[in-house]
Amino acid sequence: MNPKVDAFLTNEKKWQEEFKKLRQIILGCDLTEELKWGQPGYTLDGKNIVLMHGFKEYCALLFMKGALLKDAKSILIQQTDNVQAARQIRFTNAQEITKMEKTLKSYVKEAIEIEKAGLKVELKKTSDFKVPEEFQRKLDELPALRSAFDALTPGRQKAYLYHFALPKQSKTRESRVEKTIPKILDGMGLDD
Repeated sequence: MNPKVDAFLTNEKKWQEEFKKLRQIILGCDLTEELKWGQPGYTLDGKNIVLMHGFKEYCALLFMKGALLKDAKSILIQQTDNVQAARQIRFTNAQEITKMEKTLKSYVKEAIEIEKAGLKVELKKTSDFKVPEEFQRKLDELPALRSAFDALTPGRQKAYLYHFALPKQSKTRESRVEKTIPKILDGMGLDD
């Protein structure tokens, strides 16, 4: 048991009981407990396996390579369309966790075996993402923008494409493109 996770649980207001039950289950699977991204995380030889995290409406177990799990009980949730590898199991109370203990252990153990086998989720390439027409127009109009965008890392490119595609209205997409052009030209990512 990690003292940083103890402190996290002491300060947790909404999901304390649920996190304690999840923690007990996961620690029974011989994983190393750490605090990752401010949340209790569980690793095998330094590789992330599962993370506990809380949201407004639910708490969840996040399997880092959940897309590779068999999901025999059909309980894994893809958080958004853009999440490629991770999958969640969501809970709204501790009783759900207690009822699912055997299933949760089997999912964690399967995730461990996936990591031991060295399996990887095949991620989409930047070219697999749709370029919103508002951004495509700017790329066509401004060769310097095209060059600067092409020079960005694939992760930064994907973040911009996702950011531009999110709004339903063309006017909002155009506004987002215009606001970020200077950052792209400076070689910066969306969150830099």
